[in-house]
Amino acid sequence: MQHKRKKVTKYRGSKTHGCGSMKKRRGSGNKGGVGMAGTGKRADSKKPSIWALKKYFGNYGFVSKRRKVQTVMNIEELEQKVKNYKSKNILTEKGGKLVIDMSHVGVNKLLGTGKATYPFVITVETASQNAISKIKEAGGEIILSKHANSAPEEEKGVE
Repeated sequence: MQHKRKKVTKYRGSKTHGCGSMKKRRGSGNKGGVGMAGTGKRADSKKPSIWALKKYFGNYGFVSKRRKVQTVMNIEELEQKVKNYKSKNILTEKGGKLVIDMSHVGVNKLLGTGKATYPFVITVETASQNAISKIKEAGGEIILSKHANSAPEEEKGVE
């Protein structure tokens, strides 16, 4: 009796699984790339057709909004650093009040956590309502520099 070979061959023990040389079926090397890969690499005749595709080179799409990073400081932190700021001449004393420009410290916003014991005159871009009220209760004031810069200029009359 003659034995026929099975129709399903699993290629067990075969290195190439019936595909000839190893380099012929190596990964996605035969595909040639993904998307628009290869366009404009060599042939000069192709370049004008690629230039016509405005969105091929460079960045395009949405532009994200750049948000200004706010560096904040609480009143209690300012109270703790009074001696340090006096020694560095960041904080000066005028008329019994401590004058400080927070831009020299690198702070954009003053927050109201803590208790104000000194009468400060603080120049800062923004401040919370709580901070403003606490500084005023202590006998000081807050000058908001952002609002001072954006004040409307006098209109020039045309003769």
